Amino acid sequence: MGEIGGFLKIDRSNVDYRDPEQRKDDYREFLVAKPEPELAEQGARCMDCGVPFCHNGCPLGNLIPDWNDLVFRHRWPEAITQLHATNNFPEFTGRLCPAPCEAACVLEIREGNAVTIKQIENAIVDRAWDEGWVTPQPPAIDTGRTVAVVGAGPAGLAAAQQLRRGGHRVTLFERDEAAGGLVRFGVPDFKIEKWVVERRVQQLVAEGVELRCGVDVGVDVTVEELHDQFDAVVLSTGSRVPRDLPTPGRELRGIHPAMDYLYVRNRWLARTDNEQSPVPTVPAPEPVEISAAGKHVVVIGGGDTGADCVGHSIREGALSVTQLELLPEPPVSRSDDRTPWPLWPVKLRVSYAMEEARATGLGDADFSVVTTHFEGDADGNVTALHYANAEAAPPFAPVEGTEGSMPAQLVLLAMGFLHPEQELLDQLGVEKDPRGNVKAPTYETSVSGVFAAGDARRGQSLIVWAINEGRQCARMADRYLHALNAEQAEPVLVGGGDADEGPDGPPQSAGPT
Repeated sequence: MGEIGGFLKIDRSNVDYRDPEQRKDDYREFLVAKPEPELAEQGARCMDCGVPFCHNGCPLGNLIPDWNDLVFRHRWPEAITQLHATNNFPEFTGRLCPAPCEAACVLEIREGNAVTIKQIENAIVDRAWDEGWVTPQPPAIDTGRTVAVVGAGPAGLAAAQQLRRGGHRVTLFERDEAAGGLVRFGVPDFKIEKWVVERRVQQLVAEGVELRCGVDVGVDVTVEELHDQFDAVVLSTGSRVPRDLPTPGRELRGIHPAMDYLYVRNRWLARTDNEQSPVPTVPAPEPVEISAAGKHVVVIGGGDTGADCVGHSIREGALSVTQLELLPEPPVSRSDDRTPWPLWPVKLRVSYAMEEARATGLGDADFSVVTTHFEGDADGNVTALHYANAEAAPPFAPVEGTEGSMPAQLVLLAMGFLHPEQELLDQLGVEKDPRGNVKAPTYETSVSGVFAAGDARRGQSLIVWAINEGRQCARMADRYLHALNAEQAEPVLVGGGDADEGPDGPPQSAGPT
């Protein structure tokens, strides 16, 4: 463990953000890095528990006590080896994951006292990139097997990297103009700048992954061509069909799925921010106009996607931004009768975007609100949202006598996603579950040689789950490829080392120097 009794002597030091009044005017990341001595102190708080519940809280099974101890001992190169042993993209999770590992930390039994796992993770990988410790890891052999990975979000990137490092020839298809999926086009730059994403994409390319952006599989490349050209296919297309709001007035102009707006804003920034934004692999589509500037904005949905819409609207110059949530306001503290430790607690969390809205006086969030209908002008543009208080339990019906309205010139629907787009799944003939996701209990679908990972398989979820899904799916696809008949190409040595040792070698136990 780190310092014996460190958790009793050292207080938790939370992640620092730049001041809301300052950051609302730019698109730079708002996280503030801590100095290394302070990070070492935070690592010293880890108790190296006999049963580390943080392992169970993390879908990737990150070796958290090990790299906490290594940071405490200033053994940073070994810390990144431990981190990469289970996580291909720790700079993604270190910035974007909600940290279920911290909710499961034994110190979190006393609420608010968990080890700051997420910021230590982020510091390790940022230091590793700065020091040049993160390098391409091409495979030692070439199996001659070919794999098509469809969809270059976190799940697809992780699957492609694992399969390539296993010696297979991987082609990664992406219909957008650049790889990264929603991390690239949905999540704002002020949460993760896009050069951070592109840096990892280029690592995959340097390892031998063939990246084909601007290619819509099922349209530009047929299913028959996939089967003819590749020994295996991995579907990592995400869960991209948004939940709609079938209420009177939905057809009015100015009401959009939240992701449409976020795509527009991210592409706008990619065009205008030449210093920070990487150049797309292929030309971007023609710009679509969805703007919050000078408008009263209403965001329906209280999750991360809704918060990102709030953050962008503030930076674009909205007159006001209101975020509406159908569910009742959760308790301020963990409710042990509902979600006891080490479960992810249902409790009130104020997003970075709502901090900005309140600090600038531009808006607030309301709970238990149901939209009854939209009102428009003579030209068919939305002008107002009519609402009522919602009952506390499903179906969250309007409470009579609580009706009201608010101005709304832009309404963004951030109510989650239903399932993957169905066209490609139907062309491939894969079986689906009752929710419309790909049915693949062990990652292989009902069609031999076709696998699925990420939100396309499990439904809308966290980035940490996406990376885990990509890794596990790659493992099953690798087994399938090695089990193909002996008429397939034999392995050909192309370099030294053993690709089975993982991204940076096997985990080493962390102990005193």
